[in-house]
Amino acid sequence: MSYPKPLEFDNLSTYSVHDRFSKVTIDHFAKPLKPGCSLLDFVQSLPQQFAGVDFPELVERLRESHQQGHPIYIGMGAHVIKVGMNPILIDLMEQGVIQGIALNGAGIIHDSEIAMVGRTSEDVGLVLDDGAFGAAKETGEVVNAAIIQGAKDGLGLGQAMGRYLVEQDFPHNDVSLLAMAYKLDVPVTVHVAVGTDIVHIHPSADGAAIGATSHRDFKLFCSLVSELDKGAYLNLGSAVILPEVFLKALTVVRNLGHKVSNFTTANFDFIRHYRTMVNVVNRPTATGGKGFNFIGHHELMIPLLAATLKEAICRQTPN
Repeated sequence: MSYPKPLEFDNLSTYSVHDRFSKVTIDHFAKPLKPGCSLLDFVQSLPQQFAGVDFPELVERLRESHQQGHPIYIGMGAHVIKVGMNPILIDLMEQGVIQGIALNGAGIIHDSEIAMVGRTSEDVGLVLDDGAFGAAKETGEVVNAAIIQGAKDGLGLGQAMGRYLVEQDFPHNDVSLLAMAYKLDVPVTVHVAVGTDIVHIHPSADGAAIGATSHRDFKLFCSLVSELDKGAYLNLGSAVILPEVFLKALTVVRNLGHKVSNFTTANFDFIRHYRTMVNVVNRPTATGGKGFNFIGHHELMIPLLAATLKEAICRQTPN
């Protein structure tokens, strides 16, 4: 076999760049900001590319949903709590922007510890070797007592937890999602996978109570989703549990005849996941509405979204 010769490009067909369609023009470039600008000025200055287009559109969709009286629900993983987002979300509940929250099982653990002692998130590496991980006495007792009493009273897990924290009058209830949601009558649903949470290893755990209260919350979550048309659902940092729960709830309500076909979804997380893309962003809005995906740190993206949305609502609200 002879060694090949390099291909000659002398006869390559070309065209003028002036006649070619281009996806990027200088009109799409970011705009420098002057000191003292507002958050909406900042958003309007973003480059007209990718998230620079999607983020302002999401804010506008959320503003419209809120001001037209349609619900905005949040599904969130526990990491959102651990990076300090409770005050931001509580403020949105107080403003009537967030009208429902769904948590996984870890969420109630970290939120309860915040309410009780003002701190959470043990260093697993330091305690796993000797079997101490998850063995905090008060955490297990409080969470399991709330669940057991809630099951006896026919409550869902989220409502049971919020009620218990309020009744115990813990010193940091003001920064607890569960306690403040209970006070504000904002429904919180909790969706548990048995064995994933530290309270399940405690002797006070009652599997029947956990199952009953979490199943009741799934039915309550389905009720919330049935009202989602023209509203919005935001998934904050849950990679598996809540995307799966959301998709099942959506098929339930559509099966039962509820019209939920035109709404907004968005996923916020610091890495890209399969289930969030297909179960939150793509599949639910395939026949109407729109889904968005944003990659970034919760401690930056969630305050940015909340503050920009609040400013947008205020600008559109008559004095």
